[in-house]
Amino acid sequence: MSGVSLAVGARPDQPTATAGESTSSTKSGPKQPPPSQLQQQTMMGGLMGSLRVIELQLVAFIMVFSLSGLVPVLDLVFPLFISAYLIVLSRLVFPSPRGRGGATSEIFQGSRLFRLYVILGTAVGLFLPLAYVLGGFARGDNSAVRSATPHLFLLSCQILTENLVSGLSLFSPPIRALVPLMYTVRRVFVILDWTQDVWFQKTLAPNADIAEVGWYWFGKGLAAANLSYFSINLLCFLIPRFLPRAFEKYFNDRDNGEEMHSKMAEDKRSAAAKSQQPEKKSD
Repeated sequence: MSGVSLAVGARPDQPTATAGESTSSTKSGPKQPPPSQLQQQTMMGGLMGSLRVIELQLVAFIMVFSLSGLVPVLDLVFPLFISAYLIVLSRLVFPSPRGRGGATSEIFQGSRLFRLYVILGTAVGLFLPLAYVLGGFARGDNSAVRSATPHLFLLSCQILTENLVSGLSLFSPPIRALVPLMYTVRRVFVILDWTQDVWFQKTLAPNADIAEVGWYWFGKGLAAANLSYFSINLLCFLIPRFLPRAFEKYFNDRDNGEEMHSKMAEDKRSAAAKSQQPEKKSD
């Protein structure tokens, strides 16, 4: 959810067997992963399945906000522009390598610490802001709702785009890496506006009770936590690690595909030449 969900690898419900393993699996049956890996895949599959249900609920919830005028027009148009731009890039600049599927290729192998990092981003970027917006509605705090809703709207659009890109083989690794990168860049600026609202424009009443003081500092801390997390995610992971890894994998897959294609063409030419040799001797 923090823009690094694609880095964990392929979806749990999709096969990740390579071309070399496919022939052996048909002869000796499907290759079973080790028990630890199978348990890990089961846990990740259950987690991702639950998150997909939450994604649908979140999108429906945020769409209500967008129709109510809480999301600026620029943020409403941004997902449409990004989607069209990614389709153009996938067709003209970074097409999927021949013989390879972008959906089943793993870009970044995440460790346990990395998964904790992803879970932390999900809590900080999704669940706590959603609770903050709901609390703002309950308390009648319109400024809190208006400040946090654009971030939630863009994050929901990012989640859907990441799932769509990771589920279709026509999108190559660079396209998959550009989705969280471009959305995170935009959301950092949105979170900056959110931070400015809660830190410099929102004031606390002199006679506020403990609940008001707690809500006031909860909003400040949540905005600062989102700004810190997604800035670190952008500057320390997406740009220096995830994006170069995606391009490296893309060019390696493309070179291997071209080499395989040229080798197959050469084998066909040699087979055709051998089939013509007996005919020349008979003449």
